[in-house]
Amino acid sequence: MNKFREEDVYIFNKKRECMSREDMRELQLRRLKKSVKYAYDNVAFYRDLYDKNNVAPEDLKELEDLELFPFITKDDLRKTYPFDLQAALKEDWKEVHSTSGTTGIPTVAAYTQKDLDIWAESTARGLASVGVHKNDIVNVAYGFGLFTGGHGAQYGAQKIGALAVPMSSGNTQRQMNFLKDFPADFLCCTPSYALYLAESFEKEGIDPSSIALRGGLFGAEMWTEEIRNKLESKFGISAQNIYGLTEVIGPGVSVDCHIKEGMHIAEDHFYPEIIDPNTLEVLPEGETGEIVFTSLTKTGMPVIRYRTKDITSLNYEKCECGRTTVRMNRITGRSDDMIKVKGVIVFPKQIEEVIMKMDELAPAYQIVVSRPDTLDEIEVQVEIDQANFKDSITDLEGFRHKIGERIKDAIGISVKVTLAEPYTIPRSEGKAVRVIDKRDFS
Repeated sequence: MNKFREEDVYIFNKKRECMSREDMRELQLRRLKKSVKYAYDNVAFYRDLYDKNNVAPEDLKELEDLELFPFITKDDLRKTYPFDLQAALKEDWKEVHSTSGTTGIPTVAAYTQKDLDIWAESTARGLASVGVHKNDIVNVAYGFGLFTGGHGAQYGAQKIGALAVPMSSGNTQRQMNFLKDFPADFLCCTPSYALYLAESFEKEGIDPSSIALRGGLFGAEMWTEEIRNKLESKFGISAQNIYGLTEVIGPGVSVDCHIKEGMHIAEDHFYPEIIDPNTLEVLPEGETGEIVFTSLTKTGMPVIRYRTKDITSLNYEKCECGRTTVRMNRITGRSDDMIKVKGVIVFPKQIEEVIMKMDELAPAYQIVVSRPDTLDEIEVQVEIDQANFKDSITDLEGFRHKIGERIKDAIGISVKVTLAEPYTIPRSEGKAVRVIDKRDFS
């Protein structure tokens, strides 16, 4: 039973989301000039970087002139930890958010009230696109604290006038009780956790589609169309993608509309470029590469040409939903999270797509990369889905071989497939950990 109602969706800010391309470019150029000068005047890091590269804010005559300016990376943000990239006076800071720092020194960003207003506006646009209205209930099961996920969804819901339930992540039994006893219309969390919630309902004999949910915004990790299909079929909802980075603003930088043919970027606030991650050249429209963002209106921590490492492409055609804002396609991987095995580059998403297309498998898996002798080896651990496993499939060894062949067809190399007992592969109540690399590179 699909409870999503297309008539509920709407455009939150038609003036900005439906601008002509000419008007948008004019607005972007005006704001870009102001943002680059603001960063140069107020952040010593930018001033030193631009002086070193012989560029100045005055060199910005056209949008394309942004290519004259150097990129910044995660390493630059780590070197300026904690607050050397902040442009606003400390007395104007209203919140501070941070990345987890699991791969190194965390990125810390200060937010002014203007930044919080932009953030709320951006996520409100996304929530409107899934059908959130005033008086709806939005269950926010992203993490709160320094993580941006929960806060962005809450601010967007409140901007619309909806009731935000700040559940945060974890305590799955409590999540389930609230979804049953205090029915939410929409859910915001990671897609892997939403699948885990569906599994948890099923273990209690409850059909997830009996829950009142009509839609949800799922993000904070890469996911596939196959996961979208599973979420929509299990809950009877519209599952839409939301994208963001703490470094840029948080969730809401771009969001799917109900057409689901790319995530609309709030490009009046965040200017995108696609570059070749090797040559660093800006690529033409439609080509796939690394997406780079420049903030056009942020005042706390402006970012100019920030390399995200996320691989995608851009589509500037007007969408069927009526929005004219550029759409970024689903993230296909990260330039820094690909796995190189036996000389072959593998993205975890390629393996996920195979697993999610097989109804006999549960939506849980883990990829273990090791080097038992002198050669690398990939082990893919998967679970049989008891609810969907067909009695006619009695040859488990043959089934395991079938999975291995499909994965080999997708990535070009053989893998070891291990069939795990139901519910034995770790689930995550936040971002899912899909890859464990046991190789010693020292």
